[in-house]
Amino acid sequence: MKVSRATFGVAVGIIVVTVFSGCVPWPFSALTDRAGVSETSTAAPSAAPVGPGLSPFYAQRVAWSACSDGFECATVTAPLNWQRPAQGAIELALIRKRATGAKLGSLLVNPGGPGASGYDIVRSSLDHVVRKPLQRQFDIVGFDPRGVGRSSSVSCVSDAKKDAYLFDLVAAPRGSDKWIADVRASTKNFGQACLAETGDLLTYIDTVSSARDLDLLRAVLGDAKLSYLGYSYGTYLGATYANLYPTNVGRLVLDGALDPSVSGEEVSKQQAIGFEKALTAYLTDCPSRRGCPFKDTVTDSLADIRKLLESVDASPITARDGRKLGANTLLIAIVYPLYSEEAWPYLDQLFESVKLGSADDAFMLADQYYSRNSNGTYSDNSAEAFQAINCLDYTYQSDVAVMRQSAADIEQAAPTIGKYMGYGDLSCIDWPVKSTQQKGPITAPGAAPILVIGTTGDPATPYQWAVSLAKQLSSGILLTYEGEGHTAYTSGNGCVAGLVESYFLTGTTPAAGTRC
Repeated sequence: MKVSRATFGVAVGIIVVTVFSGCVPWPFSALTDRAGVSETSTAAPSAAPVGPGLSPFYAQRVAWSACSDGFECATVTAPLNWQRPAQGAIELALIRKRATGAKLGSLLVNPGGPGASGYDIVRSSLDHVVRKPLQRQFDIVGFDPRGVGRSSSVSCVSDAKKDAYLFDLVAAPRGSDKWIADVRASTKNFGQACLAETGDLLTYIDTVSSARDLDLLRAVLGDAKLSYLGYSYGTYLGATYANLYPTNVGRLVLDGALDPSVSGEEVSKQQAIGFEKALTAYLTDCPSRRGCPFKDTVTDSLADIRKLLESVDASPITARDGRKLGANTLLIAIVYPLYSEEAWPYLDQLFESVKLGSADDAFMLADQYYSRNSNGTYSDNSAEAFQAINCLDYTYQSDVAVMRQSAADIEQAAPTIGKYMGYGDLSCIDWPVKSTQQKGPITAPGAAPILVIGTTGDPATPYQWAVSLAKQLSSGILLTYEGEGHTAYTSGNGCVAGLVESYFLTGTTPAAGTRC
């Protein structure tokens, strides 16, 4: 069984809890290294009022060079600390495909995560993430946010130690004092390794800093206003940008929206409910397909899956490479195909193989999720970046009694998978850099109209989050897609695509209450 690499987010609690504020499952092809380095023309930066010490960054010219297959690549310098620009600088990696027709400007793309590479998604899956009508009239620009990929990035441990962090099992009973202590020690050691390897950068990879980078990119690309397409976590980045720079907002599409006012605990609970609903939708459809491993009622099938998770939690299955399959990794393997209805057949084979005592299909799916190659190396740093960014963007609870109550609430809300989505705070309460962010509604007063898209059957970013964000934004306009899966523009729905493209190309927004 083979499945394409996907760019959803990794777990907020890498070992403990799967909080998937990630993005769209789209295919990834192998990236080639930069090639052919012929210098191309540079764009004059767009004038913008900037604070003390920032003018050199805004005044830089972008030198593009060919990097195969019609793409151009470049590096832009940004302040390490936006409040103290003299403290140092970081690099941001960009890739672009020039407009094939009359150019309206640049369209920057973020695929989510946090931790997913905008560089990679544009390079490998351009036609999926941005359709031809927009490619004709915009330079499509992918970028790796600070902390991610080819930009100045988070680095933590060797591949072998990363395997241990992601996949090793905790022997003590889940939720016990010993289990909490063991998980906490593991995550603390991982965080200290990240600080030792990454240095000062680890303090400055929060979303507010990345949003300030986004304005720098707008300016040095020569655009007076920002045109931006953000998926999943990318919607939070885009909304944060609009709040910081409302007068620089051009046309922003926020697809698969996060609600910035929701706490980390509530994110876990709502995503557990969302994935339980997606699993129910899969089981409802399953008996109609040849090869479906479930023939009973949906209720009975959910009970079977719950028993399967409990079984591997108590008695892990050893894969051919020696790794042991526990409930956390099996849950990753189950959730991975739930991002897209087209991937449901992979669940058929997953469940069938695990029932027969094989862990190999489960690890294959989990490895795709974590960007792990068959030889044990990792293709990117998405797991590290996800945890590091989320530990700065949210605040975390250290009271074990409160954690246990929250975990019980999540399990009650999602009886099949919720048991394995609690205790997310353990990933960040000992993180070496403490969060200073205050979560709350984002209003962006004075911004031009912003298009917010929600999918009614989205398991990762539940529809109500898009409704909430559209209401929070002073100029938010909600577009509803009635369908399954994570995000709408990439779904192939012609109604959604037409409205998004009309908005980007002409500025025309859908009427209030529009549904596709």
